[in-house]
Amino acid sequence: MSDRFMLRALELSKQALPNCTPNPPVGCVLVKNSVIVSEGFTQAVGGNHAEVQAINSFSGPMEGVTAYVTLEPCSFIGRTPACATTLVQSGIKHVVVSILDPDPRNNGKGIKVLEQAGIEVTIGLCSDQVSSFLVPYLGHA
Repeated sequence: MSDRFMLRALELSKQALPNCTPNPPVGCVLVKNSVIVSEGFTQAVGGNHAEVQAINSFSGPMEGVTAYVTLEPCSFIGRTPACATTLVQSGIKHVVVSILDPDPRNNGKGIKVLEQAGIEVTIGLCSDQVSSFLVPYLGHA
């Protein structure tokens, strides 16, 4: 696990603004053998979320890939499929999440979907930096 991968995901999340509103600006990097193999960030409303964009941009086998995501993957279907389900279907076996999503439709449910599918989940990497960036979405300072 490396801060540099989560910090790269944070940089990507900044590219989502302002088009992703009202969705949160999220970044995701896929890492294999300590190398970033794919990246994604939340697209305009109705477009792919960060995790889906990163997964769709990677054509190699998912064996040994770790996903670094700035915000807990969504567990509900809205305009797009649930990102947690997409991660499960991709075959990724480890997901590193910086912070939980405070949205009551999600808030821990995305983590539960991943863990119930046997995916190892690590929470809290670079949480201060990500929380500071997401203050407008999180609703607190």
